[in-house]
Amino acid sequence: MYPFIFRVFFARMDPERAHHLVMPVIRAFGVWPIAPVVRAITRPDPALRTHALGLTFDSPFGVAAGFDKNAVAVTGLRALGFGHVEIGTITAIAQDGNPRPRLFRLIPDRALINRMGFNNDGAAAVAVRLERLRRRRRRPVIGVNIGKSRVVDVDAATADYVASTALVAALADYLVVNVSSPNTPGLRGLQAVETLRPLLTAVRDAAGATPLLVKIAPDLSDDEVASIAGLAAELGLAGLIATNTTISRDGLETDPAAIERAGAGGLSGPPLRARALEVLRRVRSVVPEGFCIIAAGGVETASDVQERLDAGADLVQGYTGFIYRGPLWARQINRGLRRRRPAAGA
Repeated sequence: MYPFIFRVFFARMDPERAHHLVMPVIRAFGVWPIAPVVRAITRPDPALRTHALGLTFDSPFGVAAGFDKNAVAVTGLRALGFGHVEIGTITAIAQDGNPRPRLFRLIPDRALINRMGFNNDGAAAVAVRLERLRRRRRRPVIGVNIGKSRVVDVDAATADYVASTALVAALADYLVVNVSSPNTPGLRGLQAVETLRPLLTAVRDAAGATPLLVKIAPDLSDDEVASIAGLAAELGLAGLIATNTTISRDGLETDPAAIERAGAGGLSGPPLRARALEVLRRVRSVVPEGFCIIAAGGVETASDVQERLDAGADLVQGYTGFIYRGPLWARQINRGLRRRRPAAGA
């Protein structure tokens, strides 16, 4: 049913407008008396319960940052079966992001190109919503992804990240430093180890007991990946997210003219799968046991999720597949994962 709806309705609509139309529906899924009905259909099997970051997740599969930027649909996403929701990216200073259009579908590749530019309501406004969410008895694990405010110079990035951390760390189940989006000028330069060390140290100290992770780009070399992973472990971070979107356009099936029209931005979806898996394996090979890896990038099916778990991921995230698979995507993933698990007592 959903593929028909997508082709007839959503595929003809501006992707960002479609997203804004869908979000109130997802929010409604998290409101009583709708939430218990939806949850009865989508609840992950108890066999999928996962322990990581000192937390318990109903499923290893969650929503990546970028889908719910402002923490407005967290309970609805839980109702749909996601084991965790990573909100953001949020910045210390509220910002509108890049000019529209800034989100594009590559339908032959089941992919997206985005150059959103961290559009969000700002850390102070999001903190109010997080405080309300924490009072709810039924909520998923909530990660908070933080980035650099666009108006802040790269030289002042550390203080900007710390300002966000001070507002949201105590309200997050885990915190993620995003230095890997291609859509904020100068941001990816912060991935250089000599620049990243003082940034992560300062955010780690400000985050207190909240588990801290760093999110990296797939476009790094293998040596750079290993260096950042080693740094994260050395500094006592709880983990790493592999990976963000890519600036590569290699191997796409979409008409090159359409890709050219879309322009700059991060590519997500199945074209990223192979490289994201390589980065995951590289990270796992150099970090100690107990260091949490969240895999993201090119995940669409239960087989994709299981492949990441088998390669050493503790948790897996998706976003683009939601656009192409529809509201029951998490349910499909969770059911597929359950079929791959041995029965109790087997």
